[in-house]
Amino acid sequence: MTEKHARPKRRRRVLRITLLLVAVLILGTAGAGWWTYSHLNSNIDSVDLDQAIGDNRPKKVVANVQNVLVLGSDSRAGANADLDHGDVSGARSDTAMLVHIPEGRAKATAVSIPRDTLITRPECKDGKGKTLPSAKRVMFNSVYSLAGPACVVNTVEQMSGVRVDHFVEVDFAGFKGLVDALGGVTVTLDKPMSGAKGGLKLDAGSHRLNGTDSLKFVRTRYGYGDGSDLGRIGLQQQFMMAMLSEIKKQDALGNPARLYKLADAGTKSLTTDSDLASLTALSDFAQSMKGVDPDTMETIMLPVAYDKVDPNRVIVAEPQATQLWEALRTDQKVPASAKNSPAKG
Repeated sequence: MTEKHARPKRRRRVLRITLLLVAVLILGTAGAGWWTYSHLNSNIDSVDLDQAIGDNRPKKVVANVQNVLVLGSDSRAGANADLDHGDVSGARSDTAMLVHIPEGRAKATAVSIPRDTLITRPECKDGKGKTLPSAKRVMFNSVYSLAGPACVVNTVEQMSGVRVDHFVEVDFAGFKGLVDALGGVTVTLDKPMSGAKGGLKLDAGSHRLNGTDSLKFVRTRYGYGDGSDLGRIGLQQQFMMAMLSEIKKQDALGNPARLYKLADAGTKSLTTDSDLASLTALSDFAQSMKGVDPDTMETIMLPVAYDKVDPNRVIVAEPQATQLWEALRTDQKVPASAKNSPAKG
């Protein structure tokens, strides 16, 4: 064979090898992408709210608003057992915020519901399908431990008249993982945090907190302010704003590597309603919320008053609460009078 005939064959062989390598790389990348998608998707647990609650739900008044119930569970199961006193049994809704996102998606309002609020629990089914009768004067955070997240959604809907479009629940391990995936969150205190009863001890000023210390920060009760659960709500709202600002500052949603870390950490301990229970649905929802600026988000505590029978508990304050819920239900500005809580913490 002459050199002239050998060259085209070598070129064709090199071309075939190159194309084969490209094909392998493409398939490998697609495989990795599919593995990543499947891995993150499989992390998410979900609950079908319509099936669990039934027809006993308020109607949606304004079509394009979104009301999202965010729950922080204090479950000590699995990876949570080593975090924050793992010897406590069961699980409760340690944090509950109803986040209202208006039609324009430009400004959101987060309403914190104190865990010690005495409420009327509607009839619900527990995780085993057993019907629990309606009960009066039960603590709000007990609803989760008795009947699970769907009953918490139903309780919030019945007490507010606001249709909950979605719910998102993150437990201790998921919260810690999210903060660590961000590389920490910076909070600023105007007075020292004493560290009472095993809490976090911090001087006044700014502090960069890792996941473990952030968990202690949002759960601190006795070492800051008046030591009440109402005072702790202020810390939780402050931290939520700081965390959202950190995500925005890092452009975490625009950084694939950082976004994967956040998604992996967050979805490991994530439970949502069935409509949000996929990466695609979560991504689409997150994209629709990009216009919401943490700097303009309003944080409000549900107006409550100290209970006359048990001063360690609070009850919903009227007419403030009705004014607040009406504003959210009709997508109107919350009046100043609706923010005046007799019990302030």
